[in-house]
Amino acid sequence: MARPTTKTDLCTAAATNYETLNTFISGLTQQELTTPFDFSGDEKKKEAHWTRDQNLRDILIHLYEWHQLLLNWVESNLNGDEKPFIPRPYNWKTYGKLNMEFWRKHQNTSLEEAKSMFQQSHAQVMKLAETFSNEELFSKGIYGWVGGSTLGSYFVSVTASHYDWAVKKLKAHRKNCANR
Repeated sequence: MARPTTKTDLCTAAATNYETLNTFISGLTQQELTTPFDFSGDEKKKEAHWTRDQNLRDILIHLYEWHQLLLNWVESNLNGDEKPFIPRPYNWKTYGKLNMEFWRKHQNTSLEEAKSMFQQSHAQVMKLAETFSNEELFSKGIYGWVGGSTLGSYFVSVTASHYDWAVKKLKAHRKNCANR
């Protein structure tokens, strides 16, 4: 599926990928749920998230926290309190450290809590997306605080694209479990 460039496509892609992720999660075996992630044997998996996330809870919390970034960013800026998407002291070059902060923050969060938080934040993000017109989401220059991109691209990133990332990671974990 091509990256969404309309509100309709955004909502469809987000819903489809959300359902795909939830369906995949519901099919995980007890072994897959209890075996810690280990991608150390794959030289292609060198990005920080391959070592950061140890289980399904970590993935769901990551998605939840990125939903929160979007929700807080949009709300603040619409209320006249101009803030960057990535909160200070972090930026787009150091957001990996922010991701680690999220990970540390939720090490005592249960899987059930993480599932609930993720489901609720997904609903909040989609409800917020519905409040914007297609033009507001996908035309450049509508909101100065968005910069040179579109507001809709942020919604795509924290929903459809991020859900696709999560499914790929879980599939790699399933493959590792099968090869043990």
